[in-house]
Amino acid sequence: MLISSLRFVSFRNMRDAEVATHAKNIFLVGENGQGKTNFLEGVYFSSYASSFRSVSDRELICNTVHNVDTAEYGEANERKSRSCSVQAHFVAQSTPSLYEEVLVKIENNRKMVIIDGKRIEDRKELISVAPCIVFCHEDMVFAAGTPEDRRWFFDQSQSLYDPVYLDDLRHYRKILKSRNSVLKDYENDMLYKTQILNVLDPQLARYGIHIMKKRAEAVRLFSQTFTPLYTHVAGIDNIEVRYIPSWKRPAMPLYTEATENDIVPDEQPDEDTIIALLKKRREGDCSFGTTMTGPHRDKYAFTHRGTEFARTASTGQRRLLVLLLRVAEAQRFSDISGRKPILLLDDVLLELDPEKRRRFLEVLPEYDQAFYTFLREEPYMRHQKFDTILYKVDNGALSRMN
Repeated sequence: MLISSLRFVSFRNMRDAEVATHAKNIFLVGENGQGKTNFLEGVYFSSYASSFRSVSDRELICNTVHNVDTAEYGEANERKSRSCSVQAHFVAQSTPSLYEEVLVKIENNRKMVIIDGKRIEDRKELISVAPCIVFCHEDMVFAAGTPEDRRWFFDQSQSLYDPVYLDDLRHYRKILKSRNSVLKDYENDMLYKTQILNVLDPQLARYGIHIMKKRAEAVRLFSQTFTPLYTHVAGIDNIEVRYIPSWKRPAMPLYTEATENDIVPDEQPDEDTIIALLKKRREGDCSFGTTMTGPHRDKYAFTHRGTEFARTASTGQRRLLVLLLRVAEAQRFSDISGRKPILLLDDVLLELDPEKRRRFLEVLPEYDQAFYTFLREEPYMRHQKFDTILYKVDNGALSRMN
């Protein structure tokens, strides 16, 4: 699927307008702060009903009114301050008669997703239309950020092609939230807590083990794709992705940090072992008011010949690492689903030297459509193809350049 057009209403600094995008490659050219990234954010918003930036939904709503008479300004500004929307027209390349209209709208602090006129209740249905893979500067947290940042990336990557994994993750988080509420409850005695935890712990263990098994297998296959990519583009071999689960073998001391060799897929603990572990650690969990172990505390590491690579890598090596993580994510999605994603590339070529830029473009996976952003002084014309649409972006307004 590709996006043949996008309509913005009160989204970020984008002008209220419909933009034609029926081409395989779309180039957005302009200075910083003019709306290039906001446009990509709108595309992403139409695919996931969320932003790829760490922002609240309210921050997506534009508070500036364009092209409105002075007498109408007050009413229009009030209306705009409460709502925004992005509407995308998705078309199948092989069969243009097959299309889907997606409208994602925020109004009065409520989000609505409408596909072909029908409101959907679960946003995961959007993934079946046309998932986007975004390459952006914020991705640096996957290399240099917290364990939570890396978990988010691998959870999203796996959810693109495995809806059962996404369901397991949702169930686990729901049970974990209930368990933490019990642990924080200081008004009831331990006997009451024990009765509730005896019900919650088997459920947490069951979904947690499902998640662990799927993560271990997914990372093994992901590394098989990622390692040769990094070798080809960066010239450094044996960069691997390692999965480090929080629930360890019974012989491991309590409350110790896991290492890469703590556990392998065949040695994952069974459900009874996890239930016993949770019971043994209840007193400590109650003291902290939260569940101290489980898939919500799993870690991922990038290693080079057995050592942590991201800690010692240069800024350029880290930047290349996160770009190739996205390439591997797109490739894994295509290999498993048989579908091609939409790529969003936000100033990624600017940060690479000419040789690495050439190699990076060589390993880009097949895609249905790609949106690139460029500064005006960049040599973007050398990357243009016969089916490329060029837009100049100026203060949220787009104008055709070719």
